[in-house]
Amino acid sequence: MKLFPAIDLKDKQVVRLYKGDYNQMTVYGTNPLETAKGFKAKGAEYLHVVDLDGAKDGDNPNFAIVADLAANSGLKVEIGGGIRNEEIIKRYIDAGVMRVILGTVAISDPDFVADMVNKYGDKIAVGVDMLGGKVATHGWTNVSEVDGFEFCKKLDDIGVATVICTDISKDGAMQGTNRELYKEMVKRFKFDTVASGGVSTLEDVIALNEMDIYGAILGKALYTGAIDLADVVKITSGDR
Repeated sequence: MKLFPAIDLKDKQVVRLYKGDYNQMTVYGTNPLETAKGFKAKGAEYLHVVDLDGAKDGDNPNFAIVADLAANSGLKVEIGGGIRNEEIIKRYIDAGVMRVILGTVAISDPDFVADMVNKYGDKIAVGVDMLGGKVATHGWTNVSEVDGFEFCKKLDDIGVATVICTDISKDGAMQGTNRELYKEMVKRFKFDTVASGGVSTLEDVIALNEMDIYGAILGKALYTGAIDLADVVKITSGDR
């Protein structure tokens, strides 16, 4: 299982939200590159970055920071948040980002997603953020009537290679991840599933690793010290 330590960007700072609430935000650092290099030093290979400003407003004010992370962190970077046109997709890919994550636009313009998958292949991923089984958009500020599993089936059918699935009710709550949701995702779909939201204990990591899921995102648990990245790198690499 691939591990994706997470950096969420807001006002150029490293932050975490509680259950996606912008009014419940904790700042964990002011130097994103320094944070990323800390992950690298503990054995990370990948980095999950979310531009929270972009996710909410549909622009990309943190582009320069993400480009710096891709160029200088030594990690393979995936980026999501506010990516709603091909111009910014191409800018990120040209800056060295491994994978671009589409979110809100996947609901509003599925034909665009299909076109981008045809054009850029596995460099395109989709973030499916669920609350009560429904898909949330616009940085989790809106919850649609779209069923999460039905939406995932459509993504599978158009050939999306990777889906980052977040249970918003678990995100940042440090109450465990939704293991049943991810078992169902792995069973139902061909795409690679990345678990996100509430991965808060070694037991969560072990359970996800044993269900053969492609990857897991580690967020608040790393920042609070509930999980040591070096420990979970050993677990998921088979070096126990």
